[in-house]
Amino acid sequence: MKSVQGGLVSIVCPTRRKVLLGLGGLAAYSVMPAQARQSVLGIKKLGFYNIHTRERSRGNFWIDGLYQEDTLENFSHLLRDHRQNVSVPMDKRLYELLYQLNKTLNVSDEYHVISGYRSPKTNEMLASKSNAVATKSYHMRGMAIDIAIPDVKISHLRDAAISLKLGGVGYYPKSGFVHVDTGRVRIW
Repeated sequence: MKSVQGGLVSIVCPTRRKVLLGLGGLAAYSVMPAQARQSVLGIKKLGFYNIHTRERSRGNFWIDGLYQEDTLENFSHLLRDHRQNVSVPMDKRLYELLYQLNKTLNVSDEYHVISGYRSPKTNEMLASKSNAVATKSYHMRGMAIDIAIPDVKISHLRDAAISLKLGGVGYYPKSGFVHVDTGRVRIW
């Protein structure tokens, strides 16, 4: 997305950084390969179904290099800690990871959400009941989500998430979900 401010051209790139370009930068942008220029153009969409609240949300979260705040707010509300009815803005990298995961799997189905954001109170309660819940979970930072896609085998979902190397991937076949987060790359 380009705009002009005081003789400088600003371009917003997908990582949310606004870059101000003078004439030299504008010239470089204009000769940039079309594929690179198009990387900031387009639409990224996701859909979610919260299995606990039975709420759905689908929308374009990124259009032509700009995150769509209304859509992200709707997603954050759906991904809230339903036990405490508390939401936080989720990490935008998590949406990017989920978008890439859909592309890798060649699906556009909605994600069934087992757990998104968790308040410290909820996380403590869950950790007291299970060794599988980390006491310093990325869920408490809005950086993790536990998901399934009904028509995709859990093992395929796990393998696709691992192949992206964009964060942590946990495999819970008995519970029927995969955990992904935007922390360091690791597998369990």
